[in-house]
Amino acid sequence: VTLLYAVLHMRHSLKYFDKMRCLRKRSAVSFLGILVVCLLFMNLYIEDSYVLEGDKQLIRETATHQLNPERYVHSFKDLSNFSGSINISYRYLAGTPLPRKRYLTIGLSSVKRKKGNYLLETIKSIFEQSSYEELKEIAVVVQLADFDSAWCEGVVQDISQKFAHHIIAGRLIVIHVPEDYYPVLDGLKRNYNDPEDRVKFRSKQNVDYAFLLNFCANLSDYYVMLEDDVRCSKNFLTAVKKVITSREGSYWVTLEFSKLGYIGKLYHSHDLPRLAHFLLMFYQEMPCDWLLIHFRGLLAQKEVIRFKPSLFQHMGYYSSYKGAENKLKDDDFEEESFDIPDNPPANLHTNMNVFENYEASKAYSSIDEYFWGKAPSSGDFYGIVFEKPIKISKIKVVTGTEDRQNDILHHGALEVGEKIVGNKKGRQCTTYLRLGEFKNGNFEITDVEHKVLFDINCMRILVTKSQKEWLIIRSISVWTSQTPNQ
Repeated sequence: VTLLYAVLHMRHSLKYFDKMRCLRKRSAVSFLGILVVCLLFMNLYIEDSYVLEGDKQLIRETATHQLNPERYVHSFKDLSNFSGSINISYRYLAGTPLPRKRYLTIGLSSVKRKKGNYLLETIKSIFEQSSYEELKEIAVVVQLADFDSAWCEGVVQDISQKFAHHIIAGRLIVIHVPEDYYPVLDGLKRNYNDPEDRVKFRSKQNVDYAFLLNFCANLSDYYVMLEDDVRCSKNFLTAVKKVITSREGSYWVTLEFSKLGYIGKLYHSHDLPRLAHFLLMFYQEMPCDWLLIHFRGLLAQKEVIRFKPSLFQHMGYYSSYKGAENKLKDDDFEEESFDIPDNPPANLHTNMNVFENYEASKAYSSIDEYFWGKAPSSGDFYGIVFEKPIKISKIKVVTGTEDRQNDILHHGALEVGEKIVGNKKGRQCTTYLRLGEFKNGNFEITDVEHKVLFDINCMRILVTKSQKEWLIIRSISVWTSQTPNQ
């Protein structure tokens, strides 16, 4: 009996322990389940916080224009395949398809304004500031992007009356895209706390430009984007061609001929389909000029390449958005800016103490950059050794900038030299001729070929008196006459 009782008691104990083990297992499973759920929630919270912080950073970068294109590569990856045109039916309101391809297409999009209308003046400026030979190489495409058909008809009538001979000559086309082709423009994302009507305006503007770019993709070798309230400098096409030739062999996506918005932005026409797709992909995200910065960066041009003087000036007083005042002006614009310097190939060197990366080459460039050296001493120099002997007609040197007006060359002279000695790394001229002194930090001389009888191998800026101020050489411009032995 005792043995039986012991066996029964043992069975009961084993069942109890089995129940306890099962309970522990179930508890462990429950605990693990709760732990997994908690970890998932924590992970989601961390990811959301990370994404939120990333979005905040993106907004900060965009707002300050310090963009980081690497962040968008995943969004842009498929865009490299968007080389085909967008399937849109365009209405020709004036003009016909171009009979031949041109060198440059000038595109502008226009809508009805509450105050002021500058479109006719802009078209007039384009044609009046171009020579007969230049007119043969350009095409002007005007997109009337307003859905008010009566307004479009009235504008077309005005354009046809004032510019009939340009339309007949195939230089001017007026187009329109029906409203049916536009995406939804209501209820869009309100980024940057923009009011709803502002978001709608800038989003539609992005689509307008996308359709315009798409139309212009095969009309010419190059394309320049203008607004409908712009004044052009004289012979701007000649200046543009000179700049494009000077950049031959170097990579670029966008060349800028104005510091304002999307005025004077130049592209290869073969990039227009991708840019059109890009604007449509992100039409509701941000204004067009910000998207253009992203596009340039995503195609591996990180730095702005802007040329001075500017070739295009904003002349409108009232914005196309609600007729608000818009007094923006480009202070680098020059009406007679076609006389861009030649700046023949040369080696540049200086014995001054260069500040950071403001090296010597940045002064001998038409791009908006400069050389910056620490306080120079008497006898210091900035030297230019030309690759080939040249005849010079004009020289202009500008020191200092608007925000650092005291960082000029207070005492200096400009000299030209001949008879080169030394190897490629240390070439210099043996004799120099002084052409004049700097005045108020600047130097300019014309008719150099009549004052210098020899072929010029070198040019140098010589510091004639020590100064405590640092020195910015903002630009060195050299115009050549005929090359020797030509």
